[in-house]
Amino acid sequence: MTIQRFFSDNAAPVHPQVMEALAAANAVDTAYDGDALSARLDSAFSDLFGKPVEAMWVATGTAANSIALAAHVRPWQAVLCHEEAHIEVDECGAPALFNGGAKLMLLPGAGAKIDAATIDARMGAIRKDVHQVQPAAISITNASEYGLAWTPDEVATVGECARRHGLALHMDGARFANAVAHVGCTPADVTWRAGVDVLSFGCVKNGGMNAEALVFFNGMPAGVKEMRKRSGHLQSKGRYLAAQILAMIEGGLWLDNARSANRAAAIIAQAAGERLLHPVEANEIFLRLTAEEAATLRAAGFDFYDWGEGAARLVTSWQHAVGDVQPLADAIRAL
Repeated sequence: MTIQRFFSDNAAPVHPQVMEALAAANAVDTAYDGDALSARLDSAFSDLFGKPVEAMWVATGTAANSIALAAHVRPWQAVLCHEEAHIEVDECGAPALFNGGAKLMLLPGAGAKIDAATIDARMGAIRKDVHQVQPAAISITNASEYGLAWTPDEVATVGECARRHGLALHMDGARFANAVAHVGCTPADVTWRAGVDVLSFGCVKNGGMNAEALVFFNGMPAGVKEMRKRSGHLQSKGRYLAAQILAMIEGGLWLDNARSANRAAAIIAQAAGERLLHPVEANEIFLRLTAEEAATLRAAGFDFYDWGEGAARLVTSWQHAVGDVQPLADAIRAL
């Protein structure tokens, strides 16, 4: 029996255009990030976001998030984030390792989003003295850990709050493309125009092999490249990472792939109906599913992730066409 995998978009194959770019990069060039492809990242991302930016590659989203936060947060400070943020739940303490022990201050919020009122309340409860940890940054995830896309207005509200409190604003964009595809805004509208200082731009989940990007909208803080080196993320053949990223953004593949994944998720969501735990706005579907129903779907050849008792998470990716997801949708509808 062929297993149809909806466990994670990390399990998806590399997009053929990315493979072609890797093959084209397979030639002699300068090592580390001194090659011609790495040198194009700043201009390529500046074109994408409509303003001069500075960008660099790393191999993982964990490194991207951790370096971004370490660039803005000292060891005695803190990052405000949702209590189910990826940096809290799924990164094995990496942010604290990179920034020398700064705290994550966890906030509640529906759909894994935080709002300005919650941030204001937390900031108001912290004494401004040497005895209490002072936040230095806010981190939000777009799309959120429950697959909800942030609108430009929502981000701008948090961005204004960050400025009012003197905090940097980081966006974990592991599924940034899916969020932008859903909202239909420009990438600038939901990032720097809304107050975001640094974006972890996801590629691996969207058809890449092993490359993510960090995009700094207000200049790259001192020490960022040293952090990349010291943490073991300065790869000696960086042109292969740059090639993947450029293949994604220079011809619009990043949005094409995201739209494909989102369309596939919408088909499953329609079949799930009242089983849905959250609106489906990107490529993740969270639904109510008993153990017996989950076993039925798995017996039919569908692979997915159990999300606590009585729930499941399914994730589509760029390669899922209508014909790939319709059997799963039909199976869910038949439960």
